[in-house]
Amino acid sequence: MFSIQRRAFLGAAAAAGAALGASTSATAAQPPGGKTILVAHGAWSAGWVWKKMHPLMTAAGHRLITPTQTGLGEREHLATPTVDLNTHIEDLLGVIKHEELNNFVLIGHSYGGMVATGVADRVPERISQLIYLDAFVPRDGQSLLDLQGPNAAKAMRERVKAGDGWRVEPNPPPPDTPPDDLKWIQAHRMPHPFKCFETPVRLKNGDAKMPHAYIYALRKTPADTFKAFADRAKQERWDYREIDASHSPHVTAPEALAALLNSIMAKKPA
Repeated sequence: MFSIQRRAFLGAAAAAGAALGASTSATAAQPPGGKTILVAHGAWSAGWVWKKMHPLMTAAGHRLITPTQTGLGEREHLATPTVDLNTHIEDLLGVIKHEELNNFVLIGHSYGGMVATGVADRVPERISQLIYLDAFVPRDGQSLLDLQGPNAAKAMRERVKAGDGWRVEPNPPPPDTPPDDLKWIQAHRMPHPFKCFETPVRLKNGDAKMPHAYIYALRKTPADTFKAFADRAKQERWDYREIDASHSPHVTAPEALAALLNSIMAKKPA
C-alpha cells in the first residue's frame, strides 16, 4: 500500500516538476515580436529606479535590462573622483558584450542620454533603435555642462564645492511625485560623480544612423531643460512623442510610458 502511494506521489511530483520547467522555459524565452531593451539610467539613481517597468515590459513580451552604472546604487562602493562619462559608457558596453546583446533597443533617460549616445557610437551595428526619454542629446565634443549652459553649470560647480568636492547632490524630484514614490526614491538616490558631467562625449562615427525616437515630458520644469533636444528631434524628423508626465515617467507614469514605448518599438522604420 505504501509503495503504491509513494509511486503515485513521486509520479505526480515529477509531472508537476516537468510542467513547472516547461512554464519557466516559456516565460524565459522571448516571444516572437518581443524586444530586448537596454536602459542607460539617469543621474543620482540606478537600475532600481526602473522597478515598476519590469513587469509591464515583461507582460508585453519584452526583456528589459537595467544595469547600474559605476558608483551608484548597489555599486556605490566603486565611487571615486575618477568615475566619468566614459566609465558609464564602458559599463553598458560590458553588458552588451557579456549578455551577447544584438538587435536591441537602447533607451537613455536624462543624463543617460549622454551615455546612450556614446554607446550607440561604439556599437551601432548591434542597436536596432535608440530612444531618448526626456534626455540630453550631445553632439561630438559636448559635455552635459555644455548642454546646460553657463549659469546652470556654475550652480552645479558650487554644489560640488559645498559637498565633498567631487560629487553632486541629487536634484529635487518632480513636485508631482506621489508621497510613497518620494519616500522610495529619496531612500536610494545618492550623489553623482561630477566628472561625469564635465566629460565631453567623443563620437568616432558622427550621428548614429539607427532609427531615433524622442519622448518629451510635458510637465516640464521652469528651465525647460529638454526642450532644445525635443526641438532637434522634430527638426531631424525622428519619431517624436510627448507624454503627460514629469521628468521620470518610469516612476510617476509607468503604464503610460510602457504604452508609449510599445508604440514606438512597434512602428516600422520609414
